[in-house]
Amino acid sequence: MATLIDPDFRARLRALNDKYAAGVPALLQAIAQARARCDAEGPRLEPLTDLHRALHAVAGSAATFGFAALGQECRRIEQLVRTLLNEPGQALAEWPAVGVQVGALLRWAERDAAATHFSA
Repeated sequence: MATLIDPDFRARLRALNDKYAAGVPALLQAIAQARARCDAEGPRLEPLTDLHRALHAVAGSAATFGFAALGQECRRIEQLVRTLLNEPGQALAEWPAVGVQVGALLRWAERDAAATHFSA
């Protein structure tokens, strides 16, 4: 039995992808702001939680809309931030290295967030 194919499916999918792409700068801005708070206030619970949420939001959605490398790198750094949240005694010592990685992510994404491979 043949199934009907929605003729507008590809157009709607393209529109969703375009909408997500248009929102990527705001997602990256949220990551940058959370990182700046961690730098300014220290890797305390609230700014680290904000950073974790911002990274998680991108990690969970980026690949769906054609930003697989961005999503993978956000997921990797999200896991590092989760470690800092779970081990607060280590956060102060380990934050500088994590902060550098967040900065590298942001610089790369600013150049081409849709790139297929992350390169710092």
